[in-house]
Amino acid sequence: MLQPGHRRSLARAAGLMGPAFVAAIAYVDPGNVAANITAGAKYGYLLVWVLLVANVMAVMVQYQSAKLGVVTGKSLPQTLGLRLPQRSRLLFWGQAELVAGATDIAEVIGGAIALNLLFGLPLPVGGVIVGVVSMALLTMANRRRQRRFEFVIIGLLAIIVIGFVSGLLVNPPDVGGLVNGMVPRLAGTETVLLAASMLGATVMPHAIYLHSTLVIDRHGLPDNERRTRKLLSITRVDVVIALVIAGTVNIALLVLAATSLYGREGTDSIEGAHAAVGDALGPVVAAVFAVGLLASGIASTSVGAYAGGSIMEGLLKKQIPMLVRRSVTLIPAVIILAAGIDPTTALVISQVVLSFGIPFAIIPLRRYTADKALMGPFVDGRPLRWGSAAAAFAIVVLNVVLIYLTVTG
Repeated sequence: MLQPGHRRSLARAAGLMGPAFVAAIAYVDPGNVAANITAGAKYGYLLVWVLLVANVMAVMVQYQSAKLGVVTGKSLPQTLGLRLPQRSRLLFWGQAELVAGATDIAEVIGGAIALNLLFGLPLPVGGVIVGVVSMALLTMANRRRQRRFEFVIIGLLAIIVIGFVSGLLVNPPDVGGLVNGMVPRLAGTETVLLAASMLGATVMPHAIYLHSTLVIDRHGLPDNERRTRKLLSITRVDVVIALVIAGTVNIALLVLAATSLYGREGTDSIEGAHAAVGDALGPVVAAVFAVGLLASGIASTSVGAYAGGSIMEGLLKKQIPMLVRRSVTLIPAVIILAAGIDPTTALVISQVVLSFGIPFAIIPLRRYTADKALMGPFVDGRPLRWGSAAAAFAIVVLNVVLIYLTVTG
């Protein structure tokens, strides 16, 4: 049994955790739901290994982002803003805002689809509702209420986990097939495209920008080396736990599709996958799945809007009220839904736009965390430098492949 002093120490450490769980929401957004369900339904357990590799990459990149914030007291957007000349800073801000906006549109669309599946609401009405609910969440997204915002997001993450894992309890996976899926291999051109979209689009630029902001809002700037080391130790645990949960959800989605939807027609859209889940596992599991999708859309669009605010503040040193930002970014999503554009197609396009922004986030991040003049005694060690370099190279190459294959059909 733990002594009272140890329990208090663990409680204090646990109280410092949370920022990584907010960033991890980006890894269980509606775009990932669509990609993972499609991969499992079409190819069974074949691409489980892709998600395992993607999760390792995500852990490295998100830890580096948080580390930059903890050590320097500056977010990645702020660091870029201080080091880039004005014209480059404006261009960089433009692409980062475009990526954050594209991500935000995808999340609103995903939430609207969920409300349509649950209640039959028209997609534009569902989009507005998701936007309004996210506005309420964003009122908590500031330094004074940071912990409350984290608690709400963690609660939504719990709903996502239940919604997307529950189907496996009804129809457990084939353990042999699951283990076999951990062996890296592909099976034709389409699996290359799927692997590229799953691996290349797993690391979200807005989550990288935001994580460094979240740790600053949560912890401030440590006043001595000992506290910095303590916060970095807690941050590592925070990142690993949060990303393992997010990775488990993604793998569960693929495994659910591989177990219950393999070979079924019409599972290349979220609506089709929901219908197939209902046919295979019953209406209760289908409803829980839709609730998980709704929580995913609401949580991820709130985090996306928060990220957009941190990007503008860091690069331009300007702020607009979060609710104004939320209103502006909601408009294009509602227009897309009202125009009758296929929502799954819109999700795919948003992932391609997002792909363009990934190198702009991960390459400077790796450079800064390996800069001894900036990081001092907390500069990345050789294993992390080489590992993050390999991850950055793989992500950039795969996103170039994803863009090329998408454009060429």
